[in-house]
Amino acid sequence: MSKQFEGIINLDIRDSKPDWEPYQPPKAKEGAPNVLYIVWDDTGIAAWDIFGGLIEMPNMKRLADKGLRYSNWHTTALCSPSRSCLMTGRNAQMNGMACITEGATGFPGSCGVIPPENGMISEMLHMNGYSTFCVGKWHLTPETESNMAGSKRTWPTGRGFERFYGFLGGETNQWFPDLAYDNHFVDQPYKPEQGYHLSKDLVDKSIQFIQDSTQIAPEKPWLMYLCFGANHAPHHVPKEWADKYKGKFDMGYEKYR
Repeated sequence: MSKQFEGIINLDIRDSKPDWEPYQPPKAKEGAPNVLYIVWDDTGIAAWDIFGGLIEMPNMKRLADKGLRYSNWHTTALCSPSRSCLMTGRNAQMNGMACITEGATGFPGSCGVIPPENGMISEMLHMNGYSTFCVGKWHLTPETESNMAGSKRTWPTGRGFERFYGFLGGETNQWFPDLAYDNHFVDQPYKPEQGYHLSKDLVDKSIQFIQDSTQIAPEKPWLMYLCFGANHAPHHVPKEWADKYKGKFDMGYEKYR
């Protein structure tokens, strides 16, 4: 119980008074905001038009124009270490993530397992009454635990997320992804010839997770951690998008830089 029982217990129920408050789940403060946390994998600052690049990002630019653009930061330049820092606010070595999970060495700073005492934002918000969803790339679970016989302690559902839909490793085929749903693996819902692409699937599932919660408790805030994988190898993109940028970067990296 999180609070002291303040009811009355007598021999007869007619003379007793229940108190449900100690048994209630955490409730967010009134006015607590929803949090949409988007991670674009393997994307450099020079890529987007938001920071002067050649890739047009109209929706992201609209958000940036209404918010903040950071110009001074530190990056670990690797996926798992960066994600561990973003989720915990701690140094990558303190998280045991000096390298990607596939490169874990068995030493404290690079064991590939984030200590449970290094709380994630998902765990913090879950304990404060939020619905918590993880959709897309995770890459914070060791290879030895990325299977149905492995421990689920480092899966998203073991680190404060109530729902998960995406892939556990560093990369996956965007047309035929290795998909996990909560604590089990699933097949993709339809095929590429029917219009499937993982990015679209992730957005659809994000909307579904939010709707599942808000149609029951519209006042309950949510955290959506949405991580796309299409910018990462193997670089699978619909033809209409590839054609749109044909020849745009033919000047080469050095000139573009």
